[in-house]
Amino acid sequence: MKKIPLIKPFMNQEIKDRVCEVLDSGYLTEGPVTREFEESFRAYIGCRHALAVTSCTTGLEMALRALGVGPGDEVIVPDYTYPATADAVAIVGATTVIVDVRPDTMLIDCDAVEAAITPRTKAVIPVSIFGNPLDYDRLNRIRERYGLYLVEDAACSIGAEFRDIKVGNHADISVFSLHPRKFLTTGEGGIITTDNRQWADWMLSYKNFGIGVRESRLTTRFERIGTNYKMSNILAAVGLVQMKYVEELLEERIRLSGNYIELLKQLPGVTLPAQTPGGKHSFQSFCVYTDSRDRVMAEMRARGIEVQIGTYAMHMHPAFAPSDRCRHVGDLSGSREAFMRCLTLPLYHGLEQRDQELIIENLNQAING
Repeated sequence: MKKIPLIKPFMNQEIKDRVCEVLDSGYLTEGPVTREFEESFRAYIGCRHALAVTSCTTGLEMALRALGVGPGDEVIVPDYTYPATADAVAIVGATTVIVDVRPDTMLIDCDAVEAAITPRTKAVIPVSIFGNPLDYDRLNRIRERYGLYLVEDAACSIGAEFRDIKVGNHADISVFSLHPRKFLTTGEGGIITTDNRQWADWMLSYKNFGIGVRESRLTTRFERIGTNYKMSNILAAVGLVQMKYVEELLEERIRLSGNYIELLKQLPGVTLPAQTPGGKHSFQSFCVYTDSRDRVMAEMRARGIEVQIGTYAMHMHPAFAPSDRCRHVGDLSGSREAFMRCLTLPLYHGLEQRDQELIIENLNQAING
């Protein structure tokens, strides 16, 4: 039985050689290779500042701290997301306010956001889920109307665009993931983008134990309490080489997703999530909606095809039960529908047409017998 994985990280000899160069250099912690990776990513996104960190989760925490979010503040997050989105809010001591998503796109419901705003609301963390860009026009109107910060959880959205401008430029601060499920990966890691120098300097200091970022090595001063969220030269070497191939990898994902869309056109029992008008989807994950998702997933896995849920409806988990630190707004029915029906299909560099046909054939058999 042929086995088809959910994803395969892109890896070539050039990446391995660059990592070995770092190992041979003896300079393993964050240093010049990390700086080079940050500059490559910054130039690709088109923003003013990019900071490599240990994960998207720690990046979201840093973003909130840089904006002064903490105890007494509320931060609005979508219910349908990986827990890291809300974890960052709890870690800085703020109150998590969970709102619904639209069942057609799985993106945060802007009407629900407005209904959840109180005098304590300080920020919104929308998620451009699976690489589908957000309606930044609407979100930025909300930001301006209520005087809020917009911190985008762009974990899955490297290469996505809205109105021909890359994700990473539309929010006050955006944070990307470099986890192996992402097509650009450093193994573990994240990267933060912003145009605001003051916030960038604060975050650079915070992730380096609070060191003054404008000081020379001979006059080092620790200006604030900080921590160690640095990315090593070793991990950065992987990302730096992958940046050379980022457009090639992105365009292949879009092409493979187009193949899936064509193959699924006549398949009963399957619908596709809607894409944001004016957006370019990066297809970090290719998702479909189907009833009896868990049964379909189990049958496909039994046939050697690794499929997966989309992500989680946080209100269904004890960690995010209503409390004095976590508030639910609305019935969250859109999120429940997304959680129960969303199925992720294999998608990776090198996936062949015949394998996609086999995947859809097995999906059809699992759904329709």
